[in-house]
Amino acid sequence: MAEHTVDVREVSVSHRGRPALDGVSFRLEPGVTGLLGPNGAGKTTLLRVLATAVPADRGALSVLGHDPATVPGRLAVRRRLGYLPQHPGFHPHFTALEFVDYVAILKELTDRRARRAEALRVLAAVGLTEQRGRRIKALSGGMRQRVALAAALVGDPELLVLDEPTVGLDPEQRLRFRELIADLGEDRTVLLSTHQTEDVAALCRRVVVLDRGTVRFEGLPAGLAAVAAGRVWSSTAKDPSALAGWRTADGSYRSIGDPPPGAEPLAPTLEDGYLLLLDGTRPADGTRRPDGTRPGSPR
Repeated sequence: MAEHTVDVREVSVSHRGRPALDGVSFRLEPGVTGLLGPNGAGKTTLLRVLATAVPADRGALSVLGHDPATVPGRLAVRRRLGYLPQHPGFHPHFTALEFVDYVAILKELTDRRARRAEALRVLAAVGLTEQRGRRIKALSGGMRQRVALAAALVGDPELLVLDEPTVGLDPEQRLRFRELIADLGEDRTVLLSTHQTEDVAALCRRVVVLDRGTVRFEGLPAGLAAVAAGRVWSSTAKDPSALAGWRTADGSYRSIGDPPPGAEPLAPTLEDGYLLLLDGTRPADGTRRPDGTRPGSPR
């Protein structure tokens, strides 16, 4: 496998005259890379470009050594790509096995015996062997996500593009997904789009931050956390000058922004760096995380 499996150079895409991506450039290597960004940043558009579902208006793109702008290149990429969209479409009357078998047909697995073996393999990989005969409409949301991931794994793709794969999952399901995605990243390239900074901190070797259609950061998770170095502190009362601040379980306040003289510094997290990188503002009704939720509130 090449050192860089994906090379994006000055890619731009517009929707109805408005830029969704504006000169985006970055590279992907084997392993798990996290894609962070607020709603409307262009993350889904970027993933659809990489998945060959949407063409770029401008710029150059190399995916697994092929140019998706050409018909032969697009076909070559699709044969080696696994894509899990944010809202996968299912036929509700299909069973899990029938749906994955259908996707295997689309991926040109024409031998019936080999195709069934492959469908059973990927369903086992996501822990759905016992549920393979159940209709999709009868499965829980977490199980449907696993069916969609199984479909993305058909053919053992070299590149996996995952759009919000843990959205709507309970904590146990998210942990299982993390374990599976980490294993998948051992021998292939995985691009994981998420709002969950915890998933990026736990899984990703590298991180790309997209905001308003442009790349604001590309590098190691530790480098993103370092954006907040010296700008996170603890206090006994809430600091109204802080960009964000909330009371922690031990009763102290954790604040982010410009610390006052003599403040007790805290080690920054990836979420702290992400917040300061995007230079978020504190609305009048209280502080919020970059994803729009309040610190201390359920996500």
